Amino acid sequence: MPMPGFDAAKVRSLALLWVLALLVSAALVLAGRRWSDPLTPQAPVVWALLLLPPLATGLWLLRDWSVAAAGERGESEGSTQEQQR
Repeated sequence: MPMPGFDAAKVRSLALLWVLALLVSAALVLAGRRWSDPLTPQAPVVWALLLLPPLATGLWLLRDWSVAAAGERGESEGSTQEQQR
């Protein structure tokens, strides 16, 4: 008997994501053992790694962002009638 709220597809996708994260982690450990010389930090690379992911996320969010036209604020009719009283 399945538990309430149990979704097999979500569990599979979460397990896949977890396995992929473990594989990436193992790959980084192996690479660190093979190439053990420390990397010298370069300012442009560090700034790019710090700024590009948030900027890309912001652009992705703004891509589908829209301003509601007048009268389309996403409220139900009942709440607008209550406000008019």
